[in-house]
Amino acid sequence: MPALQTCIERLYLEVFPVRGIEQQLLAMPDGAYIGITCSPKQGLDVTLDLVEKLQGHEFHLVPHVAARQVHNRAHLREIVQRLQDRGVDSMFVPGGDVPEPLGDFDSSLALLRELAEIDHGFQHIGVAAHPEGHPAIDDDTLYQCLRDKQALSTYLVTQMCFDPQVLSAWLREMRDQGITLPAWIGLPGVMNRMKLFSTSLRIGVGESARFARKQSSLAGKLLRSSNYQPDDLVHGLAPAIRDQQLDIDGFYLFSFNQVKDTIAWRDDMLRSLARPGAAAC
Repeated sequence: MPALQTCIERLYLEVFPVRGIEQQLLAMPDGAYIGITCSPKQGLDVTLDLVEKLQGHEFHLVPHVAARQVHNRAHLREIVQRLQDRGVDSMFVPGGDVPEPLGDFDSSLALLRELAEIDHGFQHIGVAAHPEGHPAIDDDTLYQCLRDKQALSTYLVTQMCFDPQVLSAWLREMRDQGITLPAWIGLPGVMNRMKLFSTSLRIGVGESARFARKQSSLAGKLLRSSNYQPDDLVHGLAPAIRDQQLDIDGFYLFSFNQVKDTIAWRDDMLRSLARPGAAAC
């Protein structure tokens, strides 16, 4: 199977843990990866509760354990035990959006170091990466953090970005910097265009969102309709996906809980790529 089809086939979907979301997720295919975010307002327990509600289905559940919401070593051990009891073998460790840590861990690196001291049994541990930089951290520090984290994790997920050239250049620079973690490329799923832009600006990918809104070429054409679909962004990334040195494992879809629409888009994309005469990617 061509590389682009493989990346679309590997479904890794992010959702927010809200009432009723588990019913939407029943439409997910067996073997799909489901990233369950950790809300600053609702806390970690809501994330872990959704993990428990989804037990018994053939999904790979990936709870987000935000470092700044973990109180101390004992709290971390409780979280690990709760996940172990449910047979969960994956975890994603972001820093967390709360302005001040609720406990002893002020960064994802600090929590990862503590986690390494626990017999946790997790096979997959993900960390976040920022292709367009971070408003409070310089690029050299970001690269050093990823180098430090790669001995304690197994893959990275990029923050949402609308510019395939920016993503490709960042991936090459990251590899030149000695960061070898396999990369999952964060893509926005199907969503109302204006809501997507407001969300993008809020979560810190404003330059990419402004680029997409102003351009009349690749991203601009895509965003003329009322609903966003990442087709052109996916195709724009095809050369990077084919480059084995960049080590792209797949796409991480920020669904914004539009699960049905995002799965339908993914299935349509797979059918399009499978048609005779479709461009080899």
